[in-house]
Amino acid sequence: MARNNVFDDLFVLELANNHWGEVKRGLKIISDFAKIVRFNNVRAAIKLQLRDVDSFIHKDYIHRDDVRYIKKTLATKLSDENYEILVEAIRKNGCIPAATPFDERSVGLCVKLGIEIIKIASSDINDWLLIEKIASTKKPVIVSTGGSSLKDMDDLVKYFDNRNIPLGVNHCVSLYPSENYELELNQIDFLKNRYPTHIIGFSTHEYQDWVNSIIIAYAKGARTFERHIDIDKDNIHVSPYCSLPHQIDTWFKAYHKAREMCGAPGIYKRIPPVREINYLNGLVRGVYAKRDLEKGEVISDKDVFLAVPLLKGQISCRELMSGEIMIISCKKDSPIFIDMIDSPYAYNEGLKNYIYERGIAPTLLKYNDKTKKKLRGTSSKKVLT
Repeated sequence: MARNNVFDDLFVLELANNHWGEVKRGLKIISDFAKIVRFNNVRAAIKLQLRDVDSFIHKDYIHRDDVRYIKKTLATKLSDENYEILVEAIRKNGCIPAATPFDERSVGLCVKLGIEIIKIASSDINDWLLIEKIASTKKPVIVSTGGSSLKDMDDLVKYFDNRNIPLGVNHCVSLYPSENYELELNQIDFLKNRYPTHIIGFSTHEYQDWVNSIIIAYAKGARTFERHIDIDKDNIHVSPYCSLPHQIDTWFKAYHKAREMCGAPGIYKRIPPVREINYLNGLVRGVYAKRDLEKGEVISDKDVFLAVPLLKGQISCRELMSGEIMIISCKKDSPIFIDMIDSPYAYNEGLKNYIYERGIAPTLLKYNDKTKKKLRGTSSKKVLT
């Protein structure tokens, strides 16, 4: 199965329960974080949690205030119409609407709302009734792997591969919040090796650092990143695993720094910049005549010596080959230029121009007219091989 890039360099900002059932608060969170997204020029989804609260909690337990999950679910209940308002706000603010549905009806709501990416929570990685319903939408899916078994993960990946549905696989530690020493970032290596055709991500609930883990995760190959988000407003307690706007700003900037420092993708050989090539060319030895060399003479290693500096137009240790014929004579201790020898390099204009552009400028007084003319014609433009 070919690698699918829908999740490449994607940030997922989990709105979760932070709106506390208030549309106005949800809209404020969307607006504040969309600005941070725009300022940092990243691609981001803002993700909602969808539950059909009336059926999600058994009627006999709906009044159990001592069960935190039940109490929180009831407190954050929104109507379909209110979710529609939030989704439209996500779109208008330039982000991708995403959602985690926790029941089958909510999957249908994802379709109705035009949700573009569906998330499978760690708790539902083996909830096959829900998984099958999600797969029926054919929408791209991200799964978090917190607390899962290897079989759970393999079964899920195979299921989506067989249906040709894009699947991103997030490393996740389902501890809220997570300490730095609990992040297990080496699991990114494991997931990349086990599922090489899938984008691997990092979903984190840490609360003390917004720089180091994303730099490490990016360097290891994670390309989707997820955090919970919130705003400090209306005297509502902010969960310690949630990030505020200024912290997400720091997170995005750390990502850009990681990209800058890591450079080209690890599946390609990087292209060295001209500045680096020029620096290394200054360390390359040039070819000099050990004795007077006459026109028509076949030269060998014993007729030359290598030394710095390398001059513009001079052949270097890289181009020296035994058996070359001098077509212009060269005095003892003088540099041997590319135009002085019958060499394959002399007949390739691109290579010859490159040789005349590298190195330092020689003193022209003692060189023949042809070499002087060529050297005077060199420009500051760099010719790459």
